[in-house]
Amino acid sequence: MKDKTFNLKERTYNYALDVIRFLETAPKDYISQTLGKQLLRSATSIGANIIEAQGASSRKDFTNFFHHSLKSANESKFWLGLIGDSGNGTQEKARFLHREASELANILASSLLTMKGKKNRETF
Repeated sequence: MKDKTFNLKERTYNYALDVIRFLETAPKDYISQTLGKQLLRSATSIGANIIEAQGASSRKDFTNFFHHSLKSANESKFWLGLIGDSGNGTQEKARFLHREASELANILASSLLTMKGKKNRETF
């Protein structure tokens, strides 16, 4: 049986690959390309900041990298919403990627609350 251990690094890496594949099939017009570049930056930044957190020099630095990952996940949701609602991409795939970005954002927000020792989720 395959190990079902949760791996955030792997999940964010696979999410970035899914976004890359999605954008490869996007229309080549100016608007689609502009939105796609914004999405590509934010989607790939999620995992990159988690990797950077591993080399953090302090707990505060570690937390800051997770915070940047959360911000990138939320930004990705925005771009995916625009792409899906404007018809500049496959709406079904955009919705799937939006759900995954939402799940990643929830995981990151929960992790940040744990790191900061807060139990009240309403602070985010």
